[in-house]
Amino acid sequence: MAITAKKPVRSNGRKSSFKRKTWAEKMLPCRKYEVKKNDYDFADIPAGSKMLIATPKIVDDYVRQIPKGYFTDIKQIRKDLAAGYKAEYTCPVTTGIFIRIIAENAHEEYIKGRPLSKITPFWRALSAKSPSAKKLSFGIKFLKDQQKKEGIVT
Repeated sequence: MAITAKKPVRSNGRKSSFKRKTWAEKMLPCRKYEVKKNDYDFADIPAGSKMLIATPKIVDDYVRQIPKGYFTDIKQIRKDLAAGYKAEYTCPVTTGIFIRIIAENAHEEYIKGRPLSKITPFWRALSAKSPSAKKLSFGIKFLKDQQKKEGIVT
């Protein structure tokens, strides 16, 4: 029995022209960060705190600064970014999303032929055991291989 996939259809019955953004487009270089007062308790952030909502570019710049052979977890990244932007906390949800975006973008660049030394070393900030790593479109083998080459144990 053959299974045929249907093309996306708008609610009015016509074909959808929906085009998914590339990982590079999701890097959103023109997006601005925000520091906002959190009105309610959110994750590990108490109400009334100043919370940084970073950008993929900010997280990418941070990860590029992690030295070869070192690993920095998301909690430390959030703490460092908050301090750098005069906030008390950094949003855990967006930071996790942005780490995935930079990983997907870096891997996409690598597949297109960009040298490993020129892509963002996301394996220094993403544990193979993390929920974000399990969502990577390319799996976790590349992540684990790079960590092993640098002697990183997470």
